[in-house]
Amino acid sequence: MQQLFRVFFICVLFLAPSLAQAKTFNADTFTLENGLQVVVIENHRAPVVTHMVWYKFGAADEKQGESGVAHFLEHLLFKGTTKVPDGQFSNSVKKMGGVDNAFTSHDYTAYYQNVPRASLAKVMEMEADRMGNLLLREEQIAAEREVIIEERRQRIDNTPQAKFQEQIMSALFVNHPYSTPIIGWLHEMKELTRDEVLSYYNTWYAPNNAIVVVSGDVTAAELKPLAEKYYGPLAVREVPRRERPRPAPIVAEHQIIMQDPRIGQPVAMKNYRVPHGSEAMEVLAQILGGTSTSRLYRALVIEQKIAVSSGADYDAIAMDDTTFSLYASPAPGSSIQQVQAAIDKEIRTLIAKGVTLEELNGAKNRLEASFTYYRDSLQGPATLFGRVLASGMNIDWVENRVDRIRKLTIDDINDAIDAVFESSDLPVTGVLLPQIKPAPTSDKGEKK
Repeated sequence: MQQLFRVFFICVLFLAPSLAQAKTFNADTFTLENGLQVVVIENHRAPVVTHMVWYKFGAADEKQGESGVAHFLEHLLFKGTTKVPDGQFSNSVKKMGGVDNAFTSHDYTAYYQNVPRASLAKVMEMEADRMGNLLLREEQIAAEREVIIEERRQRIDNTPQAKFQEQIMSALFVNHPYSTPIIGWLHEMKELTRDEVLSYYNTWYAPNNAIVVVSGDVTAAELKPLAEKYYGPLAVREVPRRERPRPAPIVAEHQIIMQDPRIGQPVAMKNYRVPHGSEAMEVLAQILGGTSTSRLYRALVIEQKIAVSSGADYDAIAMDDTTFSLYASPAPGSSIQQVQAAIDKEIRTLIAKGVTLEELNGAKNRLEASFTYYRDSLQGPATLFGRVLASGMNIDWVENRVDRIRKLTIDDINDAIDAVFESSDLPVTGVLLPQIKPAPTSDKGEKK
């Protein structure tokens, strides 16, 4: 019996490292009494940390007619409190030797600081302060409203690719807030008021609607008393349920054609509205267009030589449906129509014959490798956990993702093919072209 116990004990010791590695990050998590969730991802390679606060509130949670308010509020959170006046938040972080910023999506708003380990308590104090004590003066609203309007002009209105994508999303998500741009529609941005912004702040910026993620040189045991000290006193608020309408069925195929003189290289796209969170669709996107050995690249660029680039994209992390896209740019001497026909042919072949075991294994290996590279950074894992949790998914989706990818079969990928390409919802195709100048005419209106 003792010999049997020794054998069992040795086996446990031998297997323990592999069991511990089953989870990619081994993140710790705890929740404060006021409902604030805290996630800790240890990385002791250097005495630095990434501290992030994620609010489960984004552009898709805005009321109709008030687009852009989530992004506007992100800007205004830097306008200060009694303790940290306007402009001093980022200056303080800079003096610590760190950097800070923020960003907004349809599903969340996030704020982050990359600082030395010794400055962690201070940034937690500052971030907790502006979670509950934001001050906004009317003149700040007017000035910052002009800033976001100029940002829209620069990033969207003066960028044809961004305007094009805006139109694609509007067609894919009819009757759903993903159809509204995160930055907002210009005519609605111009009318955003201080009362509207404060209403959203008082409604959504609550500890029980937030997630703090810290990645770096700290343990959960060290972080918990800091979280309780700085975030713990914040009062719970009643937060609305995030209820969104279902997108309308796409029963007619849309083709969006946009021309702009600033476009140097035409692009053809085929976009599908699909469910979120699917590792099988991630693998499918890899097989179709993830690398230079993928189906689209091999067929259109290498073999037929009708395209200079091609690819496929699927973003699994979202609260609602997401997009699966195929795209290619025609080579000189080839037309958009040729490229579109070639993409359609590859889709038909995929539906008829499915994928091979070699393709499946190659895509799984590439996804696993790209995912584990996250462990080499601080902000990468913090951003990944924040995106997933703020979008309504759970920690298990991150930690056990590699295991789920490894277990995928050809049947799983074939099911994904059906879900994407044989759905009752039709695709939205897009063509982005350089604007063709009209031929000059004579005074009589005749072509020269």
